[in-house]
Amino acid sequence: MERAGRLTERLLLVCGCALLLALGGCSGSGSDNPAAPVRPAPIALVSTPAFSADSAYAHVATQVGFGPRVPNSIGHDQCGDWLAQRLEQYGAAVTLQEARVTAFDGTKLDIRNIFGAFNPQERRRILLYAHWDTRPFADKDSVRIKEPIDGANDGASGVAVLLELARILGDSLPSIGVDIAFFDAEDYGEPEWLPNRDSDYTDWCLGSQYWARKPHIPGYRAKYGILLDMVGAQGAVFHREGTSMALAPTVVDKVWSTARRLGFNDLFKNRVTPQTVDDNLFVSQIAGIPSANIVHYHLETQMMGYFKYHHTHGDNLDAIDPAVLGKVGTVLAQVVYAE
Repeated sequence: MERAGRLTERLLLVCGCALLLALGGCSGSGSDNPAAPVRPAPIALVSTPAFSADSAYAHVATQVGFGPRVPNSIGHDQCGDWLAQRLEQYGAAVTLQEARVTAFDGTKLDIRNIFGAFNPQERRRILLYAHWDTRPFADKDSVRIKEPIDGANDGASGVAVLLELARILGDSLPSIGVDIAFFDAEDYGEPEWLPNRDSDYTDWCLGSQYWARKPHIPGYRAKYGILLDMVGAQGAVFHREGTSMALAPTVVDKVWSTARRLGFNDLFKNRVTPQTVDDNLFVSQIAGIPSANIVHYHLETQMMGYFKYHHTHGDNLDAIDPAVLGKVGTVLAQVVYAE
C-alpha cells in the first residue's frame, strides 16, 4: 500500500472524484481527523462457521515460504499457482486475469489477478479482496533497501484471511454471492529514494486499476467491497480509513459496527485516518463498487502511520499475530453470513 495523505488535485482529476484532501503529508504528519460518529449497528449477530486463526496463520507462512512475490519472479509465479489451486480446492469457481502492465520505471510486469466465486449464479454479490504481491524494495529500511521484502503483513495477511474464509464458504455457502479477489502489482509504486516523485500515485495498485477498467466478467457488479491490507501484525489497530469514509461510509459502518458487537473494540477504532491510496480507491471510483479498507494505521503522535515494519525487512513472519488474523476473519465472516 502507498503512504497516506497528499491526495493531490492531479489524482482527483485522474480518478474523476471530488475527494477531500487528506490532512498531513505522506509521512502521516498533521492534525488528527475528528472521531467518526458511532452509528447503531444495522443488524444483529448471526451464527457463522468458526474461523480458524491457526489456519490463516499457516496460509501466511506458506506465502512467505515462496519468497518475495514480486511480479516477474519465480516465487510470484509459484504463489499465484498455489492461490488459484487453493480457491478451487475450497469450491470456488476460479478465474485468472492475466495482463502486462507498465511500472513507474518502464518495466513491463506480467501480472495475474485471481478470482474465486462462491454462489456464482447469485446476482446479489459482495467483493472481498486483498493484494498478493510484495514490495520489490525495502525503501523504508536502513539496510538492503533495494532488495524485496517478505511481505508477511503487507500482502500475505489479507490473502490468508480470505483463504480461510474461502474454506468456510465452501463448507457452508451463504445466501449471497461472494467473490474473493487477489489483486496483483499493488505494491510496485515509486520508491522513497527517487526525487520528485510523481504526485498522482497511479503507479500503485496496477492490478486493481487494470481490473476496474476491464473486469474479469463484463459488466460485473457487486453491492459493496471490503479490502484487507495489513491485517495480521502484533499491536494492530484499525481506524476508519479516510478514503473509505469519503467513498463508502455505510460499508465502513457495517464492518465497524459488526466488530463492535463482537467485542473487538480493541482493534476497530472510530477515529478517521488521512485518506490513503490503496486498491479500494480504484475499485470504488473506477469500478463503482463502494469499498471499505481494513488497514493497520496508527494515529498516535509518536507512531502515526502504517505498522512499524511497513516496507522494511521487518515485515516477516515474526511480525504476525494469529489472534489478530482470527478477529479480522471473524468480523468478515459475520458480515458475509448476515447478508
